[in-house]
Amino acid sequence: MTRTRTLLTVLAALAFAAFALAPAAQAKPIKRAGWLRGVDVTEYYPAPEWWFIGKKVDTPGLARKSRVDWLYSATGMSMEGDGIGLDGNRYHIAGLGSGGWVTDRGKSSTPGHKGWAGGSPFWRAGAYWLSKSKYVTFPLDGGGWSNGVGVKYRPLPGVTFGEGPSRELSYYRSVAVDPDLIPLGSKVYIAAYRSSAGGGWFSADDIGGAIIGRHLDVYRTPPARADIGGGYLQDQRVYVQPPGSKAASTAPPLTKPRKTPEPAPPVPQPAPILSDPSGGAEAP
Repeated sequence: MTRTRTLLTVLAALAFAAFALAPAAQAKPIKRAGWLRGVDVTEYYPAPEWWFIGKKVDTPGLARKSRVDWLYSATGMSMEGDGIGLDGNRYHIAGLGSGGWVTDRGKSSTPGHKGWAGGSPFWRAGAYWLSKSKYVTFPLDGGGWSNGVGVKYRPLPGVTFGEGPSRELSYYRSVAVDPDLIPLGSKVYIAAYRSSAGGGWFSADDIGGAIIGRHLDVYRTPPARADIGGGYLQDQRVYVQPPGSKAASTAPPLTKPRKTPEPAPPVPQPAPILSDPSGGAEAP
């Protein structure tokens, strides 16, 4: 296994371990304020392009070239929804195109209440190459390939990207939810975050294809390094107050937002230097 493949596999495992134990969602959205048990809490953030090592390719919908793994890998913009380019500007995925996700062997994988059916996601179901050994591979920015020379390309029709963030979200104040369980616009309290900028209170401002059932995804600033990953909490008891509902008698006290400056995202960094595991084979 190459260093490149190992890095992305580890990052994917950290990012998606939370999906393995998510309990099934209720049949209908919550209508009354109250406490919800058995909730898993993960974190997400705009993916920085400088964490990635793929060759710069055309970006559908934008007049720029972007690192291919930043666009399409399971730790990049396709999964996070948003990213920060090498130019320091914000970008987002605007159209998902056809297909879902594949493992590092190019096999289909779909998220569900019991985790990923098929294995940990590694790449979108297109915009990748398969090597002779049937592994997903991609050209590196410095030449060569990530995991063997690509011999067969799989396209991804219909995918597009756009400028700016996908939604107006606030770090440590916005949370992604499954709207089939927690209505958008709900107030959500997570005790583990009571010392954060929002005092533990969040607004259900976002959704995600992998956010299913009792799973919350806290929007945060990107970590300082790719290998740090985001936080992961299991079996939490959280308070949910849907829009228009009255606060429950057991509701936690409201806290004023802390008068601390909004956390700033990291600035672009030089690309990591990796040896070419393909032996110098020329990438397309």
